[in-house]
Amino acid sequence: LARSEGLLLRYLTDAYKAMRQTVPEEARTEELADLIELMGELIREVDSSLLDEWERLVNPDAQQPNQQHQPKVTANPRALRVLVRNAMFRRVQLAARRRWDELGELDPSRLWDADRWHLSLEPYWQLHDEIRTDAGARSPELFIVEEGPGRWDVRQILDDPANYHDWAICAEVDLEASHRAGTAVLTVTTVEPLYR
Repeated sequence: LARSEGLLLRYLTDAYKAMRQTVPEEARTEELADLIELMGELIREVDSSLLDEWERLVNPDAQQPNQQHQPKVTANPRALRVLVRNAMFRRVQLAARRRWDELGELDPSRLWDADRWHLSLEPYWQLHDEIRTDAGARSPELFIVEEGPGRWDVRQILDDPANYHDWAICAEVDLEASHRAGTAVLTVTTVEPLYR
């Protein structure tokens, strides 16, 4: 297993390097740029030695990073945004399948347990027969981030079949907790209609 993990990490690193080196800036979409940033961040979190080795080969005169002060996920806002967006969309996917228990398990504080998710989304289900989870539902236009000191307020708008886009899952991202955890730490605050 350890050998396979190393091999997978090497392949991911090679894919990251290839995308970074061979895709011209003018050909990069926003989604591809996000993917490149996220891959780099994931590789750094698992094992930065491969990236450090590559950077030494590409730029031998560059000063090497201090191993004791490795950048955290909050040092790369673009990568953090991708992690938050993925975490929010995971909740959309579970809500679409009405997996209340799994939604409740995502909240360690248990403030948003299965019953609260079910009750919060019941009015939505009275209006609509599905929550879309296709590429359109992942659109950047349906994910809103308001960056503030120490926290981000985020909103994932639900893609309903009528295209009203009038329901959202809202959450707070604790930047200090995310910094310590090395991943996005978010707390759902509301699941409700946007217009009353």
